[in-house]
Amino acid sequence: MNKEMAMEVKCTRNCKQKDSEGKCLAPSITIGESGCSAFINMPEFEPFRTDNVVIYDKAGIPSIMVRFSRTTNDELFGGSEKVHPAFIIDGQVYDEIYINKYPNTVINKKAYSLPMQKPKTGVAFDEAVEACRSKGEGWHLWTAAERGLLANLCKRDGVFPHGNTNRGKWHGDDSEKGEIYGEGKTLAGSGPASWNHDHTPFGVSDLCGNIWEWFAGLRLMNGALQFISDNDAAVVDLSTESGEWKTMLSEGKPICIDATEGILFTNNGGELDGSNGCDYCIWENVRFDFHITEEMKELGLYPGEPRTYLYADTDGERLPLCGGGWSYGAGAGVFYVSLNNPRSDVGWHIGFRSAFYRKLDSEN
Repeated sequence: MNKEMAMEVKCTRNCKQKDSEGKCLAPSITIGESGCSAFINMPEFEPFRTDNVVIYDKAGIPSIMVRFSRTTNDELFGGSEKVHPAFIIDGQVYDEIYINKYPNTVINKKAYSLPMQKPKTGVAFDEAVEACRSKGEGWHLWTAAERGLLANLCKRDGVFPHGNTNRGKWHGDDSEKGEIYGEGKTLAGSGPASWNHDHTPFGVSDLCGNIWEWFAGLRLMNGALQFISDNDAAVVDLSTESGEWKTMLSEGKPICIDATEGILFTNNGGELDGSNGCDYCIWENVRFDFHITEEMKELGLYPGEPRTYLYADTDGERLPLCGGGWSYGAGAGVFYVSLNNPRSDVGWHIGFRSAFYRKLDSEN
């Protein structure tokens, strides 16, 4: 239109050439058989989001990360006003932490978060810890506190990630699928947005199914539930004999798991002797003979996703895996925890992911 015939045009299409009230901002338009000449399609989602960042390690190789800002237990699950432990490291409170967007591949024995890669599997726990910490200051195998943070965010928002639970597809909808390799695994991040923790392209990928993932700072020791305080599993000794391990308590008594018939959390025992079994059940059938503690909720050890599973073996030291595998169907999920594996396990279905925190100026 020319200047003499200028008029306000209201646009109802998903066009980049309009303002928030729908007013056309194009200097001129022509309406033809193919529609408006000024039309520029608005993308279905933002082209970027500021919580998705690239961080380089000391080798100069990038990882794609998702940043999470400090939050309280009350904001997550209606607990106390205390800061969630994922943001407390070595006594310092952090405003943000960074979690790998993708399960890790390995380059020169170091862990990286990169899309469309085959996740590294066949990695023992201590090897996974070293692959993360060798990247430099602040890098670590993601922890029970960080996994608990993501699980609680999903629970709070009522959005649970789908994933590769049926040999390359999501069991709930065969149209949701990723790029398959091997017997049914999928390349990291190759599934749809619903395979991310928040169902957007910017969320943490592949937390449900595909491969199991090690995480640090939680274990069963002869049936007793043990943890490392706050998010200190990012920095302290994680060995079997480390003095950092603490027994989780309820009403001043040790919390143990009896797995002789299903799963029972109990504070009536003390350490068990391994005769209390190895079993699993869906979270909604897990039994408790005490009120679930705030510490358990912080770590995602409660029926937040009722149809996912909990697995436990009370014989000796058992370290946790999360998420489930590529054929686990409805049992897989961000709340799925298996406390069944020794730290030496190098199963071809087991991988890991790293995380990062940036040292505070006061610590330098």
